[in-house]
Amino acid sequence: MSPLRRGLHLGKAVLPASALVLLIVGFWQLYVKAADVNAVILPPPSDIVSTMWEERSTLLTDLWVTFKEIALGFVVGAVTGMICGILIAYSKVLERTLYPLVIASQVIPVFAIAPLLIIWFGFGITPKVLIAALIVFFPICVNQVEGLRSAEQGAVDLLRSYGASEWRVFRVIRLPTSIPYLLAGMQIGVTFSVIGAVIAEWVGAQEGLGSLMLSANAQSETALVFAAILTVAIVGVTLFGLVRVVGDLIWPWQARRKREST
Repeated sequence: MSPLRRGLHLGKAVLPASALVLLIVGFWQLYVKAADVNAVILPPPSDIVSTMWEERSTLLTDLWVTFKEIALGFVVGAVTGMICGILIAYSKVLERTLYPLVIASQVIPVFAIAPLLIIWFGFGITPKVLIAALIVFFPICVNQVEGLRSAEQGAVDLLRSYGASEWRVFRVIRLPTSIPYLLAGMQIGVTFSVIGAVIAEWVGAQEGLGSLMLSANAQSETALVFAAILTVAIVGVTLFGLVRVVGDLIWPWQARRKREST
């Protein structure tokens, strides 16, 4: 794809969302000013942006703490989810044994588990990583299972008829077929890891963006609360896009198919 076509494709993908965000922000700014809303209740976007600049040192420091929790939680959850997904896809016994536990891990509210992890592992980074990993684990595991099972049975049988080992069937047919499912699970999982890290910080932390939100809210610094929320949103969107870009670079045929479908 030429640079011009790539730029046009990117613009077509970004412009609608950017226009909607600008429309919402503009209406928000005008409404707050026209209705003379108290800044403690709802600060205008201009105050939030200025607060982000004034408190950039604090936000960056807490962002680094939260980002470490997000990154480690995503890696742990993704690796565990992929391994568990492969085991479930290849074993009926493990499917009957593990799948109910996988589902139960998502049925139980994170807020119910987080205090226990804080009690067991303290206020360090470990419980935050575990909570983020727990949330990431589910979509990646389920998508890995569905992706491996979506392989065309005729192709699998044909390869086996030539004496191919199960490892070769996995490497040649099942794994490539599961890649789009796995990428979708990773894109969901990386955004969930942001949610998990922040929730863990709400339950018990002395640093991080979640902790900053709580302390700012307790002091009625609403603009700083919104600044922290906006920072979290930017991180989530950036990581989502990064996973997609990395996936497109590693599997360019998948990127071409997505472009052709749009």
